[in-house]
Amino acid sequence: MKKTLLTMTLLLAALGMQAKDIKTLVVTTMPQMHCDNCQTKIKGNLRFEKGVKNIETNIEEQRVTITYDADKTNPESLIKAFDKFGYKATQLQEEQQKETPKQDEKKK
Repeated sequence: MKKTLLTMTLLLAALGMQAKDIKTLVVTTMPQMHCDNCQTKIKGNLRFEKGVKNIETNIEEQRVTITYDADKTNPESLIKAFDKFGYKATQLQEEQQKETPKQDEKKK
């Protein structure tokens, strides 16, 4: 019984050490994305940055959402990475990230 309890404790401790600090960064770019080639260029270049887990682009909202491992990189490094391929990234504040125009409002 003691061995089982000790084994479970060690297993939980090991799993806790492996937990990653995954965060999300939302940016807008200059020049603005206006086509599929822009999206491909951004995704193709950012995927090589250390710690990047996922990249989502949205042309309509002019947003790039980057999911990254905070233990390996930080927002400043990711924003600086855009300079390498001819873009300037600006981090959106939380209020701006949540503002998404609804389809009905666009039609008016």
